[in-house]
Amino acid sequence: MEKVLTGAATIAYERRGRGFPLVLIHGFPLDHSIWDEVASLLENDFDLILPDLRGFGESDAPSAAWTMNDLVADLAALLDHLGIESAFLAGHSMGGYLALAFATAYPARVRGLALVSSQAAADAPERKTGRYAQALQIAEEGIGATVAAMTEKFSADERVRKFVHDLMRKQKPAGYIGSLKAMAGRADTMTALEDTSFPILLVHGDADALIPIERAREIQAAIPRARLIVLKGGGHMPMMESPREVGEAFENFL
Repeated sequence: MEKVLTGAATIAYERRGRGFPLVLIHGFPLDHSIWDEVASLLENDFDLILPDLRGFGESDAPSAAWTMNDLVADLAALLDHLGIESAFLAGHSMGGYLALAFATAYPARVRGLALVSSQAAADAPERKTGRYAQALQIAEEGIGATVAAMTEKFSADERVRKFVHDLMRKQKPAGYIGSLKAMAGRADTMTALEDTSFPILLVHGDADALIPIERAREIQAAIPRARLIVLKGGGHMPMMESPREVGEAFENFL
């Protein structure tokens, strides 16, 4: 993977394909490899940028806390480094939170936005409390309990569950802790999204056990131009459970 120093962290990324720039942003607590199957379907039409977010994969995991705005700065610095003024963004779960925050900060740099198994609402107070408690538990006990609790919720597909379990086990505790705190502190982005004009695509499985499909329906209700693609029986990992359908959805940007 290539690497770039964005200021506070060195960010690793893969670039492949040709065409319009499309940034594929992974969710928590994973890395860019979740997009491999979809990327292989899109590389003839898109210039694909697949970063490992701060704290994950081959990117740095600083010990100091970070915020969603820091992740926005990382992404902006990466695009600047690549000479990309604007791009399509596709974010999975936490990656969707980052894509939304980036679109709020830099709407002119976004050609289109796809939210995959994600949401625009900020955490409710009890959810914030839970994230901070989870971060403390990881700091004291490691990632084992979190990995065990999350694995079954990602997908009903045994192949996908094994992949995400093994991938989560590889990640750094600092990445978990920093990202949990960043997610807990993120802002609601629904209102900001309403004021944008770029196309919005929502891809969501109707059996998602981590972020229910109702969150996607809330976005569609608030922003009628948003197109919702429902994957029947799909869980939290559409890019692995239904890569062809997700790839075809992204082709609608062209």
